[in-house]
Amino acid sequence: MGTGTDAKLQAAQVGVEAAVRARYERAARETEDLLCSPVEYEEEYLKAIPKEILERDYGCGDPSRFARPGDTVLDLGSGGGKICYILSQKVGATGRVIGVDSNDEMLGLARRHRGNVAKKIGYSNVEFRKARIQDLKLDYELLDEHLSRHPVENSHDLLKVEALADELRTTSPLIPDNSVDLVVSNCVLNLVRDEDKHQLIQEMYRVLRKGGRIAISDIVSDEDIPDHMKRDPELWSGCVSGAFREDLFLKTLEEAKFYGITLERWESKPYRTVEGIEFRSVTLQAVKGKEGPCIERNQAVIYKGPWKKVSDDDGHLLERGRRMAVCEKTFGIYSKAPYRDDFIFLEPFEPTPEEEAKPFDCRRVAFRHPRETKGQEYNVTESSGEVCCAPGESCG
Repeated sequence: MGTGTDAKLQAAQVGVEAAVRARYERAARETEDLLCSPVEYEEEYLKAIPKEILERDYGCGDPSRFARPGDTVLDLGSGGGKICYILSQKVGATGRVIGVDSNDEMLGLARRHRGNVAKKIGYSNVEFRKARIQDLKLDYELLDEHLSRHPVENSHDLLKVEALADELRTTSPLIPDNSVDLVVSNCVLNLVRDEDKHQLIQEMYRVLRKGGRIAISDIVSDEDIPDHMKRDPELWSGCVSGAFREDLFLKTLEEAKFYGITLERWESKPYRTVEGIEFRSVTLQAVKGKEGPCIERNQAVIYKGPWKKVSDDDGHLLERGRRMAVCEKTFGIYSKAPYRDDFIFLEPFEPTPEEEAKPFDCRRVAFRHPRETKGQEYNVTESSGEVCCAPGESCG
């Protein structure tokens, strides 16, 4: 693609962003069916949510199903607040839910029902903040407060506002680093401009604690989307032409260092088909937490199958039924969801003292000899302690 075409596409996407904002402002005031993909939510959690919010829900999945009691959850593009109010019940009184949206109409809809929902469920653990989901450090309401007192009248004022925005990101970040257990989003990532999508994924990673998860429901395409469709504001604001290509969506998460990326739901029936390109809803999960050194602790894992060989996101090749040498960090990752049910875990008979632990080269594919975990001097002889059946007797 030439630079002229790039410039036209970028200019068109500025108009697309305005179209998204206007369309969702209307959708906050009156229901718009074309922004919906049918979703079945857990009925018990809908009873506390006002009808006005239920009628203005524009999602394509239910990422709230992956919340756990006590979680701090961040909902990107929280809209009218439906998913947030479901999450508030799932995480319980010890949990916390933060909804982020940049649309004033949607924020108003979500906020005016906080008190009523809190009375129905018996506690208040939800708040809604104004920001762009690809820039979770900048609190737009702090910026709006400044602009109400110091309106922009010239380019010099604009430069001062930009400097203030940078200062706010540093001194008063809306969502701090490593502060969230779960990030969810429901059919919103596709509304973000292409040039901002990488930053969006990086922001999700930044705010998560180690071991934190994402649960994302969104629309993806099965083919590349041509430029003329990307320039169409109606298709973009309708959750179509801004969609990730299905395989590149997962690749982008891999490149951001997420692991355990799992397609939890893949709708066989497309949400829409445009010019032969299918757009469908998917829901996926992924985890943050591969950082840290690789340390040798003489641990091993046995992959149970059914595949003869599999490779993980870090390139470890795991052969079915073989004792595979792994570092302490990888051993810990495999011992948690979504991997743990696929492995047998072998700890060393005698743990290696921390001061004697050596670096482990995770780039190599290595089998672990049983003596490495049992110890070279291991020389035990014993029976299982069970009584064998005598000839002719039943052991049943």
